[in-house]
Amino acid sequence: MHIIGHIVRFIVSALVLMFVSFIVPAFSIGGFWSALFLALVIAVAAYVIEGIFGRKITPFGRGIVGFLTSALVIWLAQFIVGGMRTTIIGAILAALVIGIIDLFIPVKTPFEGFARNKRDK
Repeated sequence: MHIIGHIVRFIVSALVLMFVSFIVPAFSIGGFWSALFLALVIAVAAYVIEGIFGRKITPFGRGIVGFLTSALVIWLAQFIVGGMRTTIIGAILAALVIGIIDLFIPVKTPFEGFARNKRDK
């Protein structure tokens, strides 16, 4: 994926996070820049978790483990991202809404993009 593809992916992710903060009452983001930084933190955390534990445990993984990992990453991200606040229930609900949105707007994981770029070379 080229740099423009990554930028578009982060912008779409930020817009999805802002939409989720509008829907979920216990999950709030201060603005677009906080949402963009949150999208970056989630992507980096997913990449690190995927590198350590494998694809099935990442926030992008399907199933209950991926869902719980996603909720944990969202909850922990509030300590890194300024302007973002959530509760544990808010993080779980946000992970649920993001998972539902991901069914309709799928986003490739950082691992898939890296593997495809490595294979193309």
